[in-house]
Amino acid sequence: MDHPIQPIEKDKHGILRFKENKIVSYLLDNGKISLNKIAVMDFSREDRQQFAQLIGYSLSGYSELSYVDDESYYTAEKVYEEQIDGRDARISFLQELIKSTKDKLRNPMAELFEIHPDDLI
Repeated sequence: MDHPIQPIEKDKHGILRFKENKIVSYLLDNGKISLNKIAVMDFSREDRQQFAQLIGYSLSGYSELSYVDDESYYTAEKVYEEQIDGRDARISFLQELIKSTKDKLRNPMAELFEIHPDDLI
């Protein structure tokens, strides 16, 4: 994901939302294009993810969009929860993913190579 994560803030109802870009919202509300038309156009996953952020999607709703991957959602969540920048949040997510994958593979790999799991480096 190459685009920055929009800041996240609580709205008046206490819902976590990406900070809306007023220009993008104005163009969407007053232009000649609808979200339905945008949905069928040929845009990258990354552009769709950023667009959802720019129009002020809630964080929970963002996680349910078909084009939002785990990395993008958890990165955004970490940015808010840990008050870190997007790059550090992505690194943290990927480190956790690698650790989780290693943990899941420990026993199958030990069995495959007929060694004790503790002997794996």
